[in-house]
Amino acid sequence: MTAHPSHRIDPDTGIPDLIRRLTDDSKRLAGDEVRLAKLELHENVRTGIRGSLWLALALGVGVVALVALTVLLIAVVGIIFGRNYWAGALIVGALELLIGFVLLRRGMVAFKEPSYSLELSRESLKDTAAWVRSPAGG
Repeated sequence: MTAHPSHRIDPDTGIPDLIRRLTDDSKRLAGDEVRLAKLELHENVRTGIRGSLWLALALGVGVVALVALTVLLIAVVGIIFGRNYWAGALIVGALELLIGFVLLRRGMVAFKEPSYSLELSRESLKDTAAWVRSPAGG
């Protein structure tokens, strides 16, 4: 199976015409890459927004559940300490602060790790633009 070229090649075509065609094709390719990057970015933003909405909903439900669990734990610990609910609140609050601190530290460590996807896309576009601008096309 042979590929059909989009332009018919004339054997008498000169070097300047071939370079002009190569330049035009390179510009079209660069434009196609920019359009593809825009489409990918749009799709990623859309997916990110959808995921963020689900996460926000899950966070809301989780907060309500944790408040109910906290009240329950305070009551249980308060009963254990002879109906001293202030002691239950103090112990449960300290425990929750400790858990929050541990989770915050883990989150900060994860946040410091770089995201390479956007940087790699930018570098790819810069390389393509430099390739198109170069006189020999390569």
